[in-house]
Amino acid sequence: MGIDLNWLAEAGLDTRTGISYTGGADKYLSAVQRFFKNHEKNRRQVDESLAAKDLESYMITVHALKSNARMIGALKLSEHFESLEMAARDNDLDFVAGVNPSVMEEYAQLIETLKPVGELGDVRAADEISAEEAKDVAAKLLEALDDFDDEKARELAVKLSGYPFRITQAGRLKEAIGSIEDFMYDEAAEIVKEILPAIE
Repeated sequence: MGIDLNWLAEAGLDTRTGISYTGGADKYLSAVQRFFKNHEKNRRQVDESLAAKDLESYMITVHALKSNARMIGALKLSEHFESLEMAARDNDLDFVAGVNPSVMEEYAQLIETLKPVGELGDVRAADEISAEEAKDVAAKLLEALDDFDDEKARELAVKLSGYPFRITQAGRLKEAIGSIEDFMYDEAAEIVKEILPAIE
């Protein structure tokens, strides 16, 4: 793609860590763009779950934010989201209510810094697939596993890895590929079903 990533490092992102998590500069830039574009939706979910004192929903959202921040190399922000996740898990509403505003402000400041990435148009790596295509590939993959077609299943699982999953789901998909190679089709199918909701 040939886009200089130095400005992201200057913005405070650990680009080396981000590239290692995402598997290349193109995929990294695509992840940064998704992080930027999902800000409004994520902020709204945080606000709504906190207003309703629904710490379970809150915990799910900040867990995803923690993973996504880590994936793009926003390591301090990721740690702050993790502290909120742990507090929500412990049902510590006072801590969450006290710390949430400063963490969300830090998140908003990073989003402001990342504005140029929103002006690039859709950024995609060469092997990256859309959500619609990923759902189609996943359905075909489950069929191939049901038919014990290891060659087709392996090929489809590799293709599915072109979808920009979060760190956790990407790791689980690698486990599924390992299960296919070990002819453990049921285990692979269970993992694929588990990660399907992450395709959005």
